[in-house]
Parts: sequence; structure tokens; C-alpha cells
Amino acid sequence: MRIVAVEEHLATEAFLRVAHGLEVGPDDATEMHGMRTMERAPAFRARLVDLDARLREMDALGQDMAVLSLNPPGVQPYPATDAVPLARDFNDALAAIVRRHPGRFGALAAVAPQDPAAAAGEIERATGPLGLNGIMINSHTGGRYLDEPEFAPLLAAAEASRAPVYLHPRVPSMLAAYRPYGLLGAVWGYQAEAGLHAMRLILSGTLDRHPGLTLVLGHLGEGIPYWLRRIDNRQAFAAATAGAATPMPRLSLTPSEYFRRNFVLTTSGIDDPDVLGLALRAVGEDRVMFAIDSPYEDPKAAVDFLRNTPLTDARRTAIAHRTADRVFGLAG
Repeated sequence: MRIVAVEEHLATEAFLRVAHGLEVGPDDATEMHGMRTMERAPAFRARLVDLDARLREMDALGQDMAVLSLNPPGVQPYPATDAVPLARDFNDALAAIVRRHPGRFGALAAVAPQDPAAAAGEIERATGPLGLNGIMINSHTGGRYLDEPEFAPLLAAAEASRAPVYLHPRVPSMLAAYRPYGLLGAVWGYQAEAGLHAMRLILSGTLDRHPGLTLVLGHLGEGIPYWLRRIDNRQAFAAATAGAATPMPRLSLTPSEYFRRNFVLTTSGIDDPDVLGLALRAVGEDRVMFAIDSPYEDPKAAVDFLRNTPLTDARRTAIAHRTADRVFGLAG
């Protein structure tokens, strides 16, 4: 069985040397202190930058391909004057990696939403001449979200280029309530942040304006599949009942219809057959892809889950590679 993992992070030494020398604002300082501490730790840094070791690990697991992306939160914490060239240089390096290892690596480009026009141009360049397979956005940028009007050029470019947008978590934009007890990170804050971003895109009417946009959510949908029926119910109630909610745009579809039309989910970090079953019922077998979330998760445990969890052969094949091949335009 061909196995493609689609949320696999890396960095280059060149990127880390530049990025670690850049200043970040106070709202990003907590997140970047934690990430830079990890990136400086020798064992973790090696897992980010050593592609030969990654290929050996993939071979040992029987994993055919990895779709690579810049370690979060990418270039989004930096001033636009630094982030735009940093993303461009990293994407050039990423394209070179893919060319050196045909059939083993695909890639998602980094862009700088801080400058939406530059990000739009970089999407066109990355998915055109560079041949990359989509883009990754690490949720908010300076507390701003993609449904806001300033980001329309970025979304228009992604839609026109047929570039899937992987909406990846990061530390929430609203820090205070998440600071205690480790809530800022993947224990809770990450999925709350990415789920919020996805719901903003759905309820804002953004997907009426960009119906051809493909959005990818990790962690089997960041909790949204569990809530879909209630989201539809409460959105309909609020739309029909004066005072039931703050002003809401009129939508062409129900929230769950946008979720099934525009979103594709990945398994990253959720090796749970019950949650996988819920996700498959929510969006269908042709909208769930396999991901490991390397180097943050155990690759062997993830591959073993894919191979051994109770599934029909057709569903296992779709999750293992067929959906990723279609969504990201990978050569099978």
C-alpha cells in the first residue's frame, strides 16, 4: 500500500540562522521563545533538518512520500519586510529538496500574510514555476484572520491557482485564558485556535466569495466534526431569531455543507479509530488524508494505526494516498 503523509514539518539550517536573529512583537514572544528553545535542542533540530535520516525512517516504515512544510509558525511572527524574502528563500530551498528527491517529497509553500499582495504573488510562483503542491498558513497573523477583507488577494490567488491551503494551528491570538496549565499549545490551544479560524471562514461568507477554495485541517478537523450538527442547528436558530447572536452574514449553504465542500481533513496526531470514524461520517472517505505531524508525533505509531485500524480496503487506500494524490496533485 502506497503511504503518503501530508503534515510533515522541516526547517533548513539557513532558515533557522536567519529566523532566530529576527525580532518578534510582544504578542508572539511567548510562542517564539518556546519554539526557538525546541529548535535549538540538538535532537529536535536534527529531526527538523536531517532529510537523509528522515528518508531512512520513511524507508523503515514503508512510507513512500512526505508532503513537507516549514516548522510552525513559519514566517508569520516577523515583520513583512523580513517575512516576505524569508518565505521566498525557504520556498526556493524547498523546491530544490523536492527536485533532488522525486517521488519522495512534495511540499507546501510558506507565505507571509502580513503582505497579502506579496503572499498572492508567492502563491502563484510557488505553485507555478516552483511546482509546489499548496501553501501552509499557521492560523492567525498578528491576531488577524483570513476572513478579513485585507486577505482577499491571498485567497483569490489560492483559489485561482488551485492551491490547497493547509490551515495549521499555532498559539491562540487571545493569550490570557490559555496561559495557565499548558493550555497554550497542542494540549488544547492549538485546536481551539485552528477550529476558530475555520469557523470564521465558514460563518463569514468567505466561502461564498471563494467557492473553489480547498482548505485542509489537521487533527481530524480540529474538533469541528463533533459539533457539526449543533453548529447547523444553532446557526439556523440565530439567523431566524432576533437577538440570538451578533449580526451574521446570510449564507448560501449550511455550515456543514461548506465543511463537506471546502474542507479536507488529515489524521495528524489522532490515532483513534472512533474519532476517525466520526470524521469519515462527517466528510466522507474521499476527504480524509493520512498525516503523521512529524517530528512532533511518533511515525511508527501513526503508520501502524493506518495499517491496522478497522477500515475497508477502499477507505484505507483513500486515506493512505488516493485523496492526497488528488488534493495536492501528487504523482502516484
